[in-house]
Amino acid sequence: MRKLTRFFRSIPIYGWLSGIVHLLGGYTLYLLAELFCRILGTDRWAFIPKIPLIDDRIPLIPVFVVVYIFSYVFWVGGTAAVSLTEKRHFINYLFGLLCALLVGFLFFVFAPTYIDRAAENVMAEVEKPGIFRWMLGFIYRSDGGILGHNLFPSLHCQSSLYCYLGVRRRKEIPVWFRGYTLVMTVLICLSTLFTRQHYSMDVLSGLAVAVVCYAAAQKLDPARHFMERNKP
Repeated sequence: MRKLTRFFRSIPIYGWLSGIVHLLGGYTLYLLAELFCRILGTDRWAFIPKIPLIDDRIPLIPVFVVVYIFSYVFWVGGTAAVSLTEKRHFINYLFGLLCALLVGFLFFVFAPTYIDRAAENVMAEVEKPGIFRWMLGFIYRSDGGILGHNLFPSLHCQSSLYCYLGVRRRKEIPVWFRGYTLVMTVLICLSTLFTRQHYSMDVLSGLAVAVVCYAAAQKLDPARHFMERNKP
C-alpha cells in the first residue's frame, strides 16, 4: 500500500490533469457523436456489428460491471502515470491518444452502430434482484436504455490498451504497475463483453485503433518537432 501511495504521489499535477482530460474528452466526443449523427442523419444507416456465431455464445456475467465502471478511474490513473516517462514520450503519447479518440468519433458519426438490448435478452436480466444487476441496469439506462449506440470501436478497450502501451517497456514505470495495467486492460476488455455492452468486433476494432494510433505517434514523433521549436 505504501508503494502504491508513493507512486501516485510522485505523479506531477499535469499528469493528473491529462488523465482527467482523457476521461472527460472521451466522454464529450461520445456525446457529440450522437448529436452529429442526428444532425447529419447518419443514424439512419446504423448497423449491429454482431458475429452471431461468437457473440451469442458470450454469457452475461453481472459482476463484471464493477470492472466496467472502474475503467473510468483506470484511464485517469493510467494516463497520469505516463507523465512520469520522458517528456518526449509523454507528448507523443498524448498526440496518439487524441488521434485515437478522433478516429473513434469519426466511426461513431459516419459508421454508427447500435445494440438492441431487448433482442439480446439482457433487459429482463437486470430486473432481477442483486446489486450487480442493479448496477448493470443503471449503466444500461444511462447509455440509451433498450438501444445502446457508439459500439464500434469500443472506447473502453481502446483507451485501456492505450494506457498500457504508454507504460509498456518504460523503465521509469515500476514493473508491478506495468503488470497491473496489462491485467486491468484484459479485464476491462472482458467486461465489455460480459456486461453485453459490446460485441467482439467492437473489442477487436478498439484494440486495433489503439495500436495503430500509438505506433503512428511514435513513428511521426511530433514531440521532436515541438521541442525543437521551443528550445531556448
